[in-house]
Amino acid sequence: MNTQQTNITTPAICYGEILWDVLPDGPQPGGALLNVAYHLNKLGMPTSLVSKIGNDANGHKLENLMDGWGIPKNLLQTDTEHPTSQVIAKMNNGNEVSYDIVFPVAWDFICDSKHIIGQLQPSTYLVYGSLASRSSVSRNTLFELLASDAIKVFDINLRPPFFSRDLLDELLQKADIVKFNQAELEMVQGLFRGSFGKESEQVRFIQDHFNIPEIVVTKGEFGASYYKQNKAYHVAGREVKVTDTIGSGDSFLAAFIANHYNGVPPVTLLKNAIAMGGFIATKKGGCPDYKITEYQDFKNQLF
Repeated sequence: MNTQQTNITTPAICYGEILWDVLPDGPQPGGALLNVAYHLNKLGMPTSLVSKIGNDANGHKLENLMDGWGIPKNLLQTDTEHPTSQVIAKMNNGNEVSYDIVFPVAWDFICDSKHIIGQLQPSTYLVYGSLASRSSVSRNTLFELLASDAIKVFDINLRPPFFSRDLLDELLQKADIVKFNQAELEMVQGLFRGSFGKESEQVRFIQDHFNIPEIVVTKGEFGASYYKQNKAYHVAGREVKVTDTIGSGDSFLAAFIANHYNGVPPVTLLKNAIAMGGFIATKKGGCPDYKITEYQDFKNQLF
Protein backbone atom coordinates (compact mmCIF):
# COMPACT_ATOMS: atom_id res chain seq x y z
CA MET A 1 0.00 0.00 0.00
CA ASN A 2 1.43 3.35 -1.00
CA THR A 3 -1.08 6.20 -0.82
CA GLN A 4 -4.66 6.60 0.34
CA GLN A 5 -7.65 8.87 -0.33
CA THR A 6 -6.21 10.02 -3.65
CA ASN A 7 -8.75 12.66 -4.70
CA ILE A 8 -8.06 15.32 -2.10
CA THR A 9 -6.43 18.70 -2.70
CA THR A 10 -5.47 21.02 0.14
CA PRO A 11 -4.06 24.57 0.34
CA ALA A 12 -1.00 23.28 2.24
CA ILE A 13 1.15 20.15 2.08
CA CYS A 14 3.78 19.25 4.67
CA TYR A 15 6.67 17.03 3.59
CA GLY A 16 8.70 15.11 6.12
CA GLU A 17 8.74 13.12 9.29
CA ILE A 18 5.93 11.43 11.21
CA LEU A 19 6.98 9.57 14.33
CA TRP A 20 6.64 8.78 17.99
CA ASP A 21 8.60 10.92 20.47
CA VAL A 22 9.54 8.45 23.19
CA LEU A 23 9.60 10.62 26.32
CA PRO A 24 10.51 9.58 29.87
CA ASP A 25 6.79 9.51 30.75
CA GLY A 26 5.62 7.76 27.58
CA PRO A 27 5.36 8.14 23.79
CA GLN A 28 3.80 11.18 22.10
CA PRO A 29 2.96 11.54 18.39
CA GLY A 30 5.23 13.99 16.66
CA GLY A 31 7.63 14.94 13.93
CA ALA A 32 7.97 18.59 12.94
CA LEU A 33 5.91 18.24 9.78
CA LEU A 34 3.14 16.23 11.45
CA ASN A 35 3.01 18.94 14.12
CA VAL A 36 2.69 21.70 11.52
CA ALA A 37 -0.03 19.80 9.66
CA TYR A 38 -1.90 19.15 12.91
CA HIS A 39 -2.02 22.83 13.88
CA LEU A 40 -2.81 24.04 10.36
CA ASN A 41 -5.84 21.77 10.31
CA LYS A 42 -6.82 23.03 13.76
CA LEU A 43 -6.58 26.59 12.43
CA GLY A 44 -8.98 25.81 9.60
CA MET A 45 -6.42 25.42 6.81
CA PRO A 46 -6.77 21.86 5.46
CA THR A 47 -3.31 20.33 5.13
CA SER A 48 -2.07 16.98 3.85
CA LEU A 49 1.07 15.26 5.12
CA VAL A 50 3.55 13.63 2.76
CA SER A 51 5.29 11.03 4.89
CA LYS A 52 5.69 7.30 5.37
CA ILE A 53 4.85 4.90 8.18
CA GLY A 54 5.75 1.27 8.66
CA ASN A 55 3.22 -1.53 8.34
CA ASP A 56 3.27 -1.99 12.10
CA ALA A 57 1.36 -1.19 15.28
CA ASN A 58 3.07 2.20 15.71
CA GLY A 59 2.11 3.16 12.16
CA HIS A 60 -1.49 2.06 12.56
CA LYS A 61 -1.79 4.12 15.75
CA LEU A 62 -0.56 7.21 13.91
CA GLU A 63 -3.07 6.57 11.11
CA ASN A 64 -5.87 6.35 13.65
CA LEU A 65 -4.77 9.62 15.23
CA MET A 66 -4.71 11.36 11.84
CA ASP A 67 -8.23 10.10 11.20
CA GLY A 68 -9.38 11.47 14.54
CA TRP A 69 -7.70 14.80 13.91
CA GLY A 70 -9.10 15.15 10.40
CA ILE A 71 -5.69 15.25 8.70
CA PRO A 72 -6.05 13.96 5.12
CA LYS A 73 -4.10 10.74 4.49
CA ASN A 74 -4.13 11.02 0.69
CA LEU A 75 -0.33 11.50 0.63
CA LEU A 76 0.61 9.22 3.52
CA GLN A 77 2.59 6.19 2.38
CA THR A 78 3.20 2.77 3.97
CA ASP A 79 6.52 0.93 3.91
CA THR A 80 6.58 -2.86 4.26
CA GLU A 81 10.34 -3.04 4.90
CA HIS A 82 11.14 -0.24 7.35
CA PRO A 83 9.56 0.57 10.73
CA THR A 84 7.55 3.56 11.80
CA SER A 85 9.92 6.20 13.14
CA GLN A 86 10.71 6.60 16.81
CA VAL A 87 12.75 9.38 18.38
CA ILE A 88 14.19 9.04 21.86
CA ALA A 89 13.58 12.45 23.45
CA LYS A 90 15.42 13.56 26.58
CA MET A 91 14.45 16.53 28.71
CA ASN A 92 17.38 18.78 29.70
CA ASN A 93 17.36 21.59 32.26
CA GLY A 94 13.66 21.20 32.87
CA ASN A 95 12.21 22.31 29.54
CA GLU A 96 14.76 21.91 26.73
CA VAL A 97 14.67 18.74 24.64
CA SER A 98 17.39 16.73 22.88
CA TYR A 99 16.67 13.92 20.42
CA ASP A 100 18.15 10.60 19.34
CA ILE A 101 16.62 10.21 15.86
CA VAL A 102 16.71 6.55 14.81
CA PHE A 103 17.90 5.79 11.25
CA PRO A 104 16.74 4.34 8.87
CA VAL A 105 12.95 4.44 9.23
CA ALA A 106 9.93 4.50 6.92
CA TRP A 107 9.95 8.25 6.17
CA ASP A 108 13.50 7.94 4.82
CA PHE A 109 11.91 6.24 1.80
CA ILE A 110 9.19 8.66 0.63
CA CYS A 111 8.60 8.16 -3.09
CA ASP A 112 5.90 8.52 -5.78
CA SER A 113 6.74 12.15 -6.59
CA LYS A 114 4.47 12.24 -9.68
CA HIS A 115 1.38 11.58 -7.55
CA ILE A 116 2.40 14.25 -5.03
CA ILE A 117 3.20 16.82 -7.73
CA GLY A 118 -0.31 16.34 -9.03
CA GLN A 119 -1.59 17.83 -5.76
CA LEU A 120 0.58 20.97 -5.97
CA GLN A 121 -0.77 24.26 -7.32
CA PRO A 122 1.02 27.64 -7.54
CA SER A 123 -1.03 28.71 -4.50
CA THR A 124 -0.16 25.60 -2.45
CA TYR A 125 2.10 26.09 0.57
CA LEU A 126 4.72 23.30 0.44
CA VAL A 127 6.29 23.07 3.90
CA TYR A 128 9.55 21.18 4.38
CA GLY A 129 12.54 20.86 6.70
CA SER A 130 16.09 19.59 6.42
CA LEU A 131 15.73 16.30 8.32
CA ALA A 132 13.75 14.40 5.65
CA SER A 133 16.68 14.94 3.27
CA ARG A 134 19.03 12.77 5.32
CA SER A 135 18.38 9.80 2.95
CA SER A 136 18.77 9.88 -0.82
CA VAL A 137 15.28 8.49 -1.55
CA SER A 138 13.27 11.07 0.39
CA ARG A 139 15.73 13.81 -0.60
CA ASN A 140 15.34 13.11 -4.32
CA THR A 141 11.55 13.06 -3.98
CA LEU A 142 11.60 16.39 -2.15
CA PHE A 143 13.74 18.08 -4.78
CA GLU A 144 11.36 16.95 -7.50
CA LEU A 145 8.57 18.68 -5.57
CA LEU A 146 10.70 21.80 -5.02
CA ALA A 147 10.91 22.21 -8.80
CA SER A 148 7.18 23.02 -8.79
CA ASP A 149 5.61 26.49 -8.69
CA ALA A 150 4.25 25.99 -5.15
CA ILE A 151 4.96 28.49 -2.35
CA LYS A 152 7.93 26.79 -0.69
CA VAL A 153 8.23 27.24 3.09
CA PHE A 154 11.49 25.97 4.63
CA ASP A 155 11.61 25.40 8.38
CA ILE A 156 15.35 24.87 8.56
CA ASN A 157 15.11 22.84 11.82
CA LEU A 158 18.75 21.69 11.96
CA ARG A 159 19.34 18.29 13.58
CA PRO A 160 23.04 17.35 13.71
CA PRO A 161 24.46 15.24 12.11
CA PHE A 162 21.71 15.08 9.49
CA PHE A 163 22.65 18.09 7.37
CA SER A 164 25.56 19.53 5.44
CA ARG A 165 26.50 22.89 3.98
CA ASP A 166 25.86 21.66 0.45
CA LEU A 167 22.42 20.29 1.35
CA LEU A 168 21.40 23.53 3.09
CA ASP A 169 22.63 25.51 0.11
CA GLU A 170 20.31 23.56 -2.20
CA LEU A 171 17.33 23.69 0.19
CA LEU A 172 17.69 27.43 0.80
CA GLN A 173 18.02 28.17 -2.91
CA LYS A 174 14.54 26.70 -3.43
CA ALA A 175 12.76 28.55 -0.60
CA ASP A 176 10.29 31.42 -0.79
CA ILE A 177 9.86 31.69 2.99
CA VAL A 178 12.35 30.47 5.63
CA LYS A 179 11.92 30.17 9.39
CA PHE A 180 15.00 30.29 11.62
CA ASN A 181 15.48 30.39 15.34
CA GLN A 182 18.36 32.57 16.52
CA ALA A 183 20.82 29.68 16.90
CA GLU A 184 20.05 28.43 13.38
CA LEU A 185 20.43 31.92 11.94
CA GLU A 186 23.91 32.20 13.44
CA MET A 187 24.86 28.66 12.38
CA VAL A 188 23.93 29.37 8.77
CA GLN A 189 25.88 32.62 8.90
CA GLY A 190 28.96 30.64 9.89
CA LEU A 191 28.46 27.95 7.27
CA PHE A 192 28.16 30.48 4.46
CA ARG A 193 30.69 33.03 5.78
CA GLY A 194 28.10 35.72 6.40
CA SER A 195 28.13 38.75 8.67
CA PHE A 196 27.95 38.22 12.43
CA GLY A 197 26.60 41.72 12.95
CA LYS A 198 23.07 42.73 13.77
CA GLU A 199 20.18 40.39 13.08
CA SER A 200 18.97 42.60 10.26
CA GLU A 201 22.39 42.33 8.59
CA GLN A 202 22.43 38.56 9.00
CA VAL A 203 18.97 38.28 7.45
CA ARG A 204 19.86 40.61 4.60
CA PHE A 205 22.90 38.48 3.80
CA ILE A 206 20.75 35.35 3.61
CA GLN A 207 18.04 37.07 1.56
CA ASP A 208 20.59 38.34 -0.93
CA HIS A 209 22.75 35.19 -1.02
CA PHE A 210 19.83 32.81 -1.60
CA ASN A 211 17.24 35.17 -3.14
CA ILE A 212 14.69 34.53 -0.36
CA PRO A 213 11.85 37.09 -0.26
CA GLU A 214 10.62 36.37 3.28
CA ILE A 215 12.43 35.31 6.46
CA VAL A 216 11.05 34.75 9.95
CA VAL A 217 13.26 34.64 13.05
CA THR A 218 11.82 33.17 16.25
CA LYS A 219 13.27 34.15 19.64
CA GLY A 220 11.31 32.17 22.21
CA GLU A 221 10.04 34.36 25.03
CA PHE A 222 11.58 37.39 23.27
CA GLY A 223 9.15 37.21 20.37
CA ALA A 224 9.85 37.08 16.64
CA SER A 225 10.77 39.16 13.61
CA TYR A 226 9.48 39.00 10.06
CA TYR A 227 11.53 40.31 7.15
CA LYS A 228 9.59 40.74 3.92
CA GLN A 229 11.46 42.18 0.95
CA ASN A 230 12.86 45.49 2.28
CA LYS A 231 10.65 45.79 5.35
CA ALA A 232 11.06 44.38 8.85
CA TYR A 233 8.45 43.79 11.54
CA HIS A 234 9.17 42.99 15.18
CA VAL A 235 6.94 41.84 18.03
CA ALA A 236 8.17 41.26 21.56
CA GLY A 237 7.21 38.02 23.28
CA ARG A 238 5.45 37.44 26.56
CA GLU A 239 6.44 35.16 29.40
CA VAL A 240 4.30 32.03 29.68
CA LYS A 241 4.26 29.08 32.05
CA VAL A 242 6.10 26.42 30.05
CA THR A 243 5.17 22.74 30.30
CA ASP A 244 7.55 21.70 27.52
CA THR A 245 8.84 23.25 24.30
CA ILE A 246 8.08 20.26 22.05
CA GLY A 247 6.28 21.48 18.94
CA SER A 248 6.19 25.12 20.01
CA GLY A 249 8.14 26.29 16.96
CA ASP A 250 6.06 24.05 14.70
CA SER A 251 2.82 25.55 16.00
CA PHE A 252 4.29 29.05 15.51
CA LEU A 253 4.99 28.17 11.88
CA ALA A 254 1.49 26.76 11.39
CA ALA A 255 -0.08 29.97 12.67
CA PHE A 256 2.30 32.04 10.53
CA ILE A 257 1.30 30.10 7.39
CA ALA A 258 -2.44 30.21 8.15
CA ASN A 259 -2.29 33.98 8.70
CA HIS A 260 -0.08 34.45 5.63
CA TYR A 261 -2.62 32.48 3.58
CA ASN A 262 -5.43 34.69 4.88
CA GLY A 263 -3.57 37.93 4.11
CA VAL A 264 -3.30 39.07 7.73
CA PRO A 265 -1.13 42.22 8.20
CA PRO A 266 2.47 41.43 9.28
CA VAL A 267 2.36 42.67 12.89
CA THR A 268 -0.94 40.93 13.62
CA LEU A 269 0.41 37.85 11.86
CA LEU A 270 3.43 37.81 14.18
CA LYS A 271 1.31 38.31 17.29
CA ASN A 272 -0.95 35.43 16.31
CA ALA A 273 2.02 33.14 15.61
CA ILE A 274 3.82 34.09 18.84
CA ALA A 275 0.63 33.44 20.78
CA MET A 276 0.25 30.00 19.22
CA GLY A 277 3.84 29.07 20.02
CA GLY A 278 3.40 30.22 23.61
CA PHE A 279 0.05 28.49 23.94
CA ILE A 280 1.45 25.11 22.84
CA ALA A 281 4.44 25.55 25.17
CA THR A 282 1.96 25.56 28.07
CA LYS A 283 0.77 22.09 27.01
CA LYS A 284 2.38 18.66 26.79
CA GLY A 285 3.68 17.37 23.48
CA GLY A 286 3.65 18.68 19.93
CA CYS A 287 0.02 17.77 19.11
CA PRO A 288 -1.96 18.42 22.31
CA ASP A 289 -5.73 18.39 22.27
CA TYR A 290 -7.25 21.88 22.44
CA LYS A 291 -10.17 23.92 21.25
CA ILE A 292 -9.48 26.85 18.97
CA THR A 293 -11.37 29.09 21.43
CA GLU A 294 -8.74 28.22 24.07
CA TYR A 295 -6.01 29.50 21.80
CA GLN A 296 -8.00 32.64 21.00
CA ASP A 297 -8.56 33.37 24.71
CA PHE A 298 -4.86 32.83 25.40
CA LYS A 299 -3.92 35.17 22.53
CA ASN A 300 -6.28 37.87 23.76
CA GLN A 301 -4.76 37.69 27.24
CA LEU A 302 -1.20 37.73 25.86
CA PHE A 303 -1.66 40.76 23.60
